[in-house]
Amino acid sequence: MKLSVFTVSTPDLTPEELVQAAREAGLHGVEWRFKEVPAEVAGEKPSYWRNNLCSIDPSSSEEQLLRFNRITEAEGLEVASITPYLNSLDLEETERVFAVARLLGAKSIRVGAAGYDGSTPYPELYDKTVRYLKEAERLAKQYGVKGVVETHHLTIAPSAGLAHRLVSHCDPDQIGVLYDPGNMVHEGYEQFKMGLELLGPYLAHVHVKNAAWSQTGTREDGTAAWRCEWSSLADGVIDYSRLLQDLKSVGYDGYLGIEDFSGHFGSKEMLRKFAEFIHERM
Repeated sequence: MKLSVFTVSTPDLTPEELVQAAREAGLHGVEWRFKEVPAEVAGEKPSYWRNNLCSIDPSSSEEQLLRFNRITEAEGLEVASITPYLNSLDLEETERVFAVARLLGAKSIRVGAAGYDGSTPYPELYDKTVRYLKEAERLAKQYGVKGVVETHHLTIAPSAGLAHRLVSHCDPDQIGVLYDPGNMVHEGYEQFKMGLELLGPYLAHVHVKNAAWSQTGTREDGTAAWRCEWSSLADGVIDYSRLLQDLKSVGYDGYLGIEDFSGHFGSKEMLRKFAEFIHERM
C-alpha cells in the first residue's frame, strides 16, 4: 500500500511546501483539493474548509493547473487524485473535474452522492444519484479517470453497504468507492472486513483519519447527550492495526490517504506522524 495526503488537511502549507513535506515524510502521492477560496476569507488564518492555501482553484487557467503537476512530479510524487465537492450532482461541473484530472495525470476524482437531511425521501435521492453515477461512468471512460464515491456521513453513502448499493450499477473499472472509516465513526459503521469484502473490485481508495464520541451532558428527557469529534490517529475509535490487516486480507494495494482534522500536530509533523503510524502497523 502507498501513502498520500488529501491537501484539505494541510491548509497552512502552500502547494510547493506541501509536496516537499510529503516527499520528506516518505509519502508517494497527493490528492489535490479542488475548491475555490472565497476572496472574503483570504485574510483569515488558514483553515481546512475556508482559507485553505493548499487548494486548486477551479477557475484556474491550463497553465496555472499544470503547475500542480510539475511541482508534484518534481518531488517524485504522483497526482493520486483531484478531489472536489460534487454533492450537488452537477454533471457539467463533474466533467470539468474529469478534464482537469486527465490534464494533471490524476488516477481518480471524487464524484458526488446526494446529501441526506431527512427533508427528501431516500428513494428519490437514490434514484437521482444512480442516474448521475451512470453519467459519471460514461465520463470516466471518456477521460480515462476513475470516479470514486466516498463513504461520508450526512450523505446517502455513509457506509460500505450503502455506497456499494450506489456503485453496483456501474463498471468497477470506471466507478469505485473511497472507503473512509473515520467518517463511519460519525455515521455508517460496519465491520471493516465485511464491508471491504462486499466492495470487492469497487474498493478504490482509503482515507485515514480517526474520531471518537464523548458525552456532552444530558438531553431534556434526562438521557445522555453525545458528540462525535475528530481525534488523532492513535486516540480515536478505529483500530488501524486491525483495519490494515483487513485491507491486506482482501488484497488491497492502493493508496492510504491522510485526512487528519484533529489539529493535534502541525501539518508537516502530521505527515511524518502519519507515515510512522502506518509503517509501525504494516
